[in-house]
Amino acid sequence: MRIVRFLADVQESPEQARWGLLVDDLVYPLARAPYESPRLNRGFAPEIDGPPHLCSQVRLVAPVVPRKIVCVGRNYAAHAEERGHRPPPEPLLFLKPPSAVIGPGEPVVLPSVSQRVDHEAELAVVIGKRCRYVNPQDAWNVVLGYTCANDVTARDLQDRDGQWARAKGFDTFCPVGPWIDTRFEPSRRTIRCLVNDELRQEGTTDQMVFPIPSLLAHISNCMTLEPGDLVLTGTPAGVGPLRPGDTVTVDVEGLGALANPVMAGI
Repeated sequence: MRIVRFLADVQESPEQARWGLLVDDLVYPLARAPYESPRLNRGFAPEIDGPPHLCSQVRLVAPVVPRKIVCVGRNYAAHAEERGHRPPPEPLLFLKPPSAVIGPGEPVVLPSVSQRVDHEAELAVVIGKRCRYVNPQDAWNVVLGYTCANDVTARDLQDRDGQWARAKGFDTFCPVGPWIDTRFEPSRRTIRCLVNDELRQEGTTDQMVFPIPSLLAHISNCMTLEPGDLVLTGTPAGVGPLRPGDTVTVDVEGLGALANPVMAGI
């Protein structure tokens, strides 16, 4: 199932978005968030609330409203090496603020205080139920689904600050979408990043240093994960700069593609 958040009137603000179920070229409104609906085995029971809309006549926004975004650094060995590091002995965690989230088609805004802003294509896990101390063997039971994400990073500020909150936390620095796929199988999937249709990054999910069950177990050992939270699982090698006028696309095999324009900020 593909879960979206959408605006039936393109002039509405994202705060007015409704949840929907995307089937072919139709969006069926849902009565509530998917993680608030009755759960099935590795899924949920959608509750349709109104007639469908043509997908071409609605605006898709970010398909998540997370309380927190937990990210994993250096989870692909080749990316760690291109940054001059070795993979860490255990998952390296950091947070992005929910205010960084934008949806498909919304612009990534480059802050004037940074001279180097990079793309980082990633597979994101969407948490489906509140959990703590997750056993790796049971990790799939807490997953609602998956979506594409871009961990946009002010690289020069990351290197200068010595910690990553500012470099990773600017508004618009977490594009997510275009939907949550509740039946996506994350094994051996290709992750690619294109800038203006030029391939920049390419890797596969089986290259993760720490696989998804290990990540969820490690994260939930130190913090409670809530329904709707996002876990970004790391980026392959090939990160590079974005410039005003670019279009950056994260493409995850079998899941979808997330495209965002890039513009200069203040």
